[in-house]
Amino acid sequence: MLDLSSSVLISRILTLLIAFTAHEYAHGRVAELYGDDTPRLAGRLTLNPLSHLDPIGTLMLILFGFGWAKPVPINPEVIRRKSKAGVMVVSLAGPFSNFFLALVGAIPLRFFGVSPFLSSTTNIFPTLGQFLVEFIFLNLTLWLFNLLPFAPLDGEKVLEYLLPESAQPALASIRPYGIFILLALIYITPLLGFDLFTNLIGIPVLNITRFLIGI
Repeated sequence: MLDLSSSVLISRILTLLIAFTAHEYAHGRVAELYGDDTPRLAGRLTLNPLSHLDPIGTLMLILFGFGWAKPVPINPEVIRRKSKAGVMVVSLAGPFSNFFLALVGAIPLRFFGVSPFLSSTTNIFPTLGQFLVEFIFLNLTLWLFNLLPFAPLDGEKVLEYLLPESAQPALASIRPYGIFILLALIYITPLLGFDLFTNLIGIPVLNITRFLIGI
């Protein structure tokens, strides 16, 4: 059953504003370091969340704990002139910005005595501890989810770089169907006895969250 109490909802909204903005900004900033001014020309080198949020992806994150933002446009040819691995590095910048945010969010809980267990007295607004736990969990979820090797996720660009030249046509042929493959794996595999999202994302994220905050 979905936990959509007001405190959880507020935590998720605040988190996605920060997490999605940092994720897409990181893509654009690293692309610019490789000489690609496409993100800047598209108005995406900004910390304004409204420039990055995708309505459906935002709703998915609020309701189910995973989602997406509007992809930052890049010019792969310009980036590859600087480095063959450039597109992969640009792709990894987004997920690892979320990992960095999770680490930052864990500091008050781990080292400054902020308790993740305190309950909000009004149940309208989250306590600092409740917000930070949600912040860490969702940022780690975005980190791992975006590393899955299916288009349009960032992990697909990592796979593209790692695959030999002979396998590139096969990857290109399935790329248009990546989102359908991803959705099938998320929603159909549980019917077959293996919950992909829970086993590959949910359980690792829960364990890493516990490790980061020291419980």
